[in-house]
Amino acid sequence: MTETSHDLSIDQQLALHTAATTLGREFDGVFGVETIERFLHSSYDQFASRASVPNYLPLLAERFARQRLRALAKVEGLAHDGLPIVLFLCTHNAGRSQMALGFFAHFAGDAAVAWSGGSEPENAINPATIEAMAERGIDISGEYPKPWTEEIVQAADVVVTMGCGDACPVFPGRRYEDWVLEDPAGLDVHHIRPIRDEIETRVRHLLTELGVTARD
Repeated sequence: MTETSHDLSIDQQLALHTAATTLGREFDGVFGVETIERFLHSSYDQFASRASVPNYLPLLAERFARQRLRALAKVEGLAHDGLPIVLFLCTHNAGRSQMALGFFAHFAGDAAVAWSGGSEPENAINPATIEAMAERGIDISGEYPKPWTEEIVQAADVVVTMGCGDACPVFPGRRYEDWVLEDPAGLDVHHIRPIRDEIETRVRHLLTELGVTARD
């Protein structure tokens, strides 16, 4: 039986309540309590159907709800810091898009924002992908596969797709790029390195196009 936010342990209820309080402070004056709780609980439900470690669900839900609320604030014109937002999408959000996110966040720092998502998110990031990125001094072990939502796509200035085909969302007014890259699923680190290096090259080029100076 799939657990949802309506069927929780006491500990999980308390964790979600704490998360709602935290988000309420962060978005005070932007969104009301009802909107925040709706996004938090719907985010929880999206992870609950495939979670292997239920204890982490409230934390994942809080992180994803925060991202979604930031996206919604931009879409609705309630908040916008002027930073370009890039969304990296692939099928499982466990390899290519996570490496792209890792490189972009590392090189851009506070000068731009990057998000990632998948059409069929896995339960965890590919360990060999984490190892390959660690060789470059970038730790993506704290990331997690997640879906995309309408407000996240609409908030992005650039949407980079990598192999999700017709499942990738298309909204008018977005800039789209399709990066043709081999799927690292099932590959060892030796075979992932060329994919990783190609992604790094493409991310650096994208940052240049966005007018963001890459940090090393």
